[in-house]
Amino acid sequence: MRWPGGLLKMAVREAEACATFGGARMGTLRARVRTPSLQNYRSSVPWAPGVRTRFRRCGVGLALLVMSGCGYIGEPQYPALHIPIRVVDLAAVERGDKLEISFTIPAVTTEGLALMRPGEIDLRIGLAPAGGFELNQWAASARSVPVTSPEKPQGIQTSTPIDDFSGKEVIVGVRIASVKGRYSDWSNLVTVPIETPLPKPANIARESVPEGVRIHWNAPAESKFKIFRKVGDQSSPALLATLDESTYLDTTTEYGKTYTYYVQAIHGKTESDVAETEPLTPEDIFPPAVPAGLTASAAVSSVELAWERDTEPDLKGYRIFRAVNDGPFELLAEVDVPSYSDTKVEAGKRYRYQVTAIDQTGHESKPSAEAAAALP
Repeated sequence: MRWPGGLLKMAVREAEACATFGGARMGTLRARVRTPSLQNYRSSVPWAPGVRTRFRRCGVGLALLVMSGCGYIGEPQYPALHIPIRVVDLAAVERGDKLEISFTIPAVTTEGLALMRPGEIDLRIGLAPAGGFELNQWAASARSVPVTSPEKPQGIQTSTPIDDFSGKEVIVGVRIASVKGRYSDWSNLVTVPIETPLPKPANIARESVPEGVRIHWNAPAESKFKIFRKVGDQSSPALLATLDESTYLDTTTEYGKTYTYYVQAIHGKTESDVAETEPLTPEDIFPPAVPAGLTASAAVSSVELAWERDTEPDLKGYRIFRAVNDGPFELLAEVDVPSYSDTKVEAGKRYRYQVTAIDQTGHESKPSAEAAAALP
């Protein structure tokens, strides 16, 4: 148990006074104890009001001393400072003519307590020194980047112009203050070489083709490109590919869905601004591919046909056309497999064949190359 210093000192003083006071009265009490009657004893003891008060105070003092003997006076408990721990996920990338910066305000203080509300954000960008790096020297010369402090810890994204840093190397750092202005340690420092800004891809266009959706654009030849795609009401686009060419074919599309594409030029760690296409909803307006590899083989009483299978996902089947000798082609049959046995044949005649492919919506391909067979 811990007692306030003033109360404990009062108890000690009262106990010492009681010792002196009690010794002076003890002789009188012994003398009066020989009085033959209790009544005489009570009347012989000097119970003046001041005496009673003194004994009561002695009792309180002794009680406090006994209680204080059960504990100790501990170290003082200082108030919490609520200083945030340092930021550890600071990131920065050159994008267009700006430096895009992101980090997360920690939710914990250096004392292990929850950070209810952050104070000021001190975000700075400055040149990397030619000699050895010295943190205080960098901080004194670095430029401040204004950032509004949020109501609670959260992720922060901001940007700052970098025209005056072109061709140079910069260092970015951030620290967070408590609401009373006590700052955390500096975050992880990020070094970024600033290059000439990459131009945004121009003349970006998209078109629906039988294989999917094709995107093409204009940009410097020395750049690589990131292709992103958003489907329907998707909240953010997803990366599809990184490539060296200024054209891309998306073969994973589906008819009836809406797609938006984004293209970004990259060079090392430098990025351009993002170019965006108009949304596109592909429709099935394309016929299947022309069947290939048609062969016709004469048997005893039939002609056996075979060809390569079409691979369209919406393929429905095939139409077989036949001509006798030099006559016109007429529809012979419809099948859903790439083979057919023509048994309606006669000896001594020559038969010519062509095959088309049809899809689920009725689109029909052009006829295949002709194949012929003659029965002996």
